[in-house]
Amino acid sequence: MAVSVLPAAAAGLSEPTSIALADRVQMAAINTPLTEAAIPTAYVAGTDSGSTPPLLLIPGFDSSLLEFRRLLPLLPRAWAVDLLGFGFSDRTLCPSLSPGAIKVHLHSFWQQMIDRPVVLVGASMGGAAAIDFALTYPEAVAGLVLLDAAGFAAGPAMGNLMVPPLDSWATAFLRNPKVRRNISRQAYFNKAFVTPDAQLCAALHLQCSGWKEALIAFTKSGGYNFLTAKIAQIACPTLVIWGEQDKILGTKDARRFEAAIADCKLVWVPQCGHVPHLEKPQETAAAIAPFVDQLA
Repeated sequence: MAVSVLPAAAAGLSEPTSIALADRVQMAAINTPLTEAAIPTAYVAGTDSGSTPPLLLIPGFDSSLLEFRRLLPLLPRAWAVDLLGFGFSDRTLCPSLSPGAIKVHLHSFWQQMIDRPVVLVGASMGGAAAIDFALTYPEAVAGLVLLDAAGFAAGPAMGNLMVPPLDSWATAFLRNPKVRRNISRQAYFNKAFVTPDAQLCAALHLQCSGWKEALIAFTKSGGYNFLTAKIAQIACPTLVIWGEQDKILGTKDARRFEAAIADCKLVWVPQCGHVPHLEKPQETAAAIAPFVDQLA
């Protein structure tokens, strides 16, 4: 177990896919225009063989790359990275956390670690981050895979409330184990997936320094509420994968992505909630494979 990279509580992971991915997590010092100091960034490296573009998996809001523990092993040449201010990446060196800062950091990571066009695979808010990145750095993106992605959906209207003491109350509420368990139960169609191991995966990053401060800063920035009018500008091939029983974002946005993006295919995943990469990883990987193959 990579306890030198992850919090010591990672030793309590119990499911094989969780343990295997935790063992692969590394930390890279990423130089960015954001700070003088390099930013410690958590990632899992993919292999460099094959003719298809590498994949770069991006987790969602208040999550970590551990949410790809069941999908990443099924995808050849797949990387995963924690966004600036989230997961196990450093939160303390760049306090002005915003989508703009996240995008610059992600581009710096791509330049230093991969430096060839990738297929971005974004889950939930990670999908919004992937869209924002693709629109700004099209030369770096061979394709997009959006897993029940944000982008059309407005973020929480909480920015103006993120002032003391309301900000501390809000983050304390989100840290509460019962609240997090209820969110997890809402994310899955099959509630049996809400296991102790899943709960630990979803909460490990809360033990990293600056979790509360980063969450407050990002929420105050307004998040990705600016993307709706830009989605039609996506020029790269796009695959939208959506759980038919998504209770977090609903299902209307799946059709909106399909209609707005010129080169877009929509795949529905039956008996699946907001997290097809966790609930139906085999089906999700099977949909991604031919999409990536056509980009070779």
